[in-house]
Amino acid sequence: MTLEGTNSYLVGREPCWLIDPGPDDDGHVEALGAEAERRGGLAAVVLTHGHRDHAAAAERFDAPVLRPTNGEAVGPLTALATPGHAPDHVCLVSGPVCFCGDLLLGHGSSFVPPREHGGSLAEYLASLERLAACDLDVLHPGHGPPIDDPAAKITAYLEHRRMRERLLLAALESGERSRARLLDIAWEDVPAELRSAAAVVMEAHLEKLGDEGRLPVDLAD
Repeated sequence: MTLEGTNSYLVGREPCWLIDPGPDDDGHVEALGAEAERRGGLAAVVLTHGHRDHAAAAERFDAPVLRPTNGEAVGPLTALATPGHAPDHVCLVSGPVCFCGDLLLGHGSSFVPPREHGGSLAEYLASLERLAACDLDVLHPGHGPPIDDPAAKITAYLEHRRMRERLLLAALESGERSRARLLDIAWEDVPAELRSAAAVVMEAHLEKLGDEGRLPVDLAD
């Protein structure tokens, strides 16, 4: 679920700012601390959101831990609220560069759970639209390689979610009411090892349709 692992970023010098220190791993923490010292010390740890794979090591550093809110400036970074993957999720923007946490990944798609697990597909889609309105040259995600064409990536992410919704709606309109069959139809391309995660994501889609009054009341497990 975290691809090659969690990306941590050090921004600036004299001092620098650490974005998402990652899991509580001794080697990772030591490497970040050493590089921060080479950059003139650490001003603060800044989190895109509170999930443990991004934030567990935050208290290991002798620096304030900051969770900025929408529009808040933190050194060279400005927070843009982007909930959906998590309720506290923000992207951190510095000029044409954006550190986008789990809003988008270097490859694959981001995990968006339903409300009971802290997610919201409606908010997630709105967050993608909000980021699309920014003039950006590159996205640095929490997992995977940099994204050099932000506009194309955001468009692809939006279309991916809309495609899933279209497949769900078509199946529902044909009379399908089994969650298992809906998953088979709308996520048929997902490998078996990711099926349980896809089932959670499907619930976020169904929740959105329900909020919009477009979900039949007679769904079955």
